Amino acid sequence: MVYFNADGSQSLCGNGSRCAMMFAKQLGIIENRATFLAYDGPHKAFIKDERVYLLMHDVNPVQEVGQDAFADTGSPHHRVWVDNADVAPVVDQGRSIRESATYAPGGTNVNFVEVDPEAGIRVRTYERGVEDETLSCGTGVTAAALAASEKGLSSPIRVETRGGQLEVSFTKRDDNGFTDVYLIGPAKAVFQGTVS
Repeated sequence: MVYFNADGSQSLCGNGSRCAMMFAKQLGIIENRATFLAYDGPHKAFIKDERVYLLMHDVNPVQEVGQDAFADTGSPHHRVWVDNADVAPVVDQGRSIRESATYAPGGTNVNFVEVDPEAGIRVRTYERGVEDETLSCGTGVTAAALAASEKGLSSPIRVETRGGQLEVSFTKRDDNGFTDVYLIGPAKAVFQGTVS
């Protein structure tokens, strides 16, 4: 799966990978399982009960960055804890962090994460390459969920984005890194067309 951001740059796209899996199934290329090559290397995925389970690569321990954190889940993500995701300054603060010297020259994505111990987490994301907020970011949701494990949440973690509901499951290693990391959620066709 080859994914391009709006500015032409490339990265892993977690949600795009889930969509590619469902599209391959609809085309009859696969049944319910596949291994495919993406920007950050090979991935395995399977479809069960209309949900796609994407196996992400192992993730190193979350790095603290002041009051925030950083994790690379195939794309780099800076995480900011917020009390209310609805009013988080996603575009202004996200752009400032994305362009900061800390992440030069490539920049980073920025996730604003609200933790609800009963319901999971709510995530809003400023995406580099798009240079704006997006409705959902799979690699960002994954990074946010792994960071939320430091707040006492355990796998699997439910995640609410403006684009819908996702889930992240994982196993925490002894070194505080993560393995068996799955990004889980539905994918459905919304339109089709032809190119001549």
